[in-house]
Amino acid sequence: MYDLGPEFENASVEPGTNLLISGPALSGKRRLAFKGLTAGATRGEGSVIITTRDSSDRVLADFQRLFGEQRQSPLGIVDCVTQHQGRSTADTELVKYTSSPTDMTGIGIKFSEFVEEFYGDRGVTQNRIVMDSLSTLLMYSDLQTVFRFMHVLTSRIEDADAIGLFVIESTAHDAETMNTLKQLFDGVAKVEKEQTTLQLPETA
Repeated sequence: MYDLGPEFENASVEPGTNLLISGPALSGKRRLAFKGLTAGATRGEGSVIITTRDSSDRVLADFQRLFGEQRQSPLGIVDCVTQHQGRSTADTELVKYTSSPTDMTGIGIKFSEFVEEFYGDRGVTQNRIVMDSLSTLLMYSDLQTVFRFMHVLTSRIEDADAIGLFVIESTAHDAETMNTLKQLFDGVAKVEKEQTTLQLPETA
């Protein structure tokens, strides 16, 4: 089981669970996702952050602010932003780059590399994944493309006995889009003005 921490009402979820964290702009949904990540990092679990909004430098700074710089647990960042902005990059142990948020094949490959490294090479059997955010993917690609990609990604998370926390800006999309994407997830955390409403799978 994965303990999500106090921000999620100390709920626990089964390995393979994928949660959608939904809320309007500036509601604290990104911070909630990161807190769910650091709840595992304090126990030595692996953390993978797929960022389609901010550079890996910004993501790392925010993660360290919540968790502290003296981390012992594995961390990997899939940066879909920096190359897209025209800056030169080279993969490191901490950061792997894709060409843009539309490079969903690349995102899947880099994510899998981190999980395989944590699980296979480091023996870290519990891993948490955050994607910030689905809304950026939907800015660059149509719903059908994003849905297919997310179906593959959430299935990989399930197969790896990891958990996924996926951020989406609820007010940026129509009801049809939101309802379509919700089919991919086991539960939803709705955030409004720092208040969180959880709809978790019954097995939790």
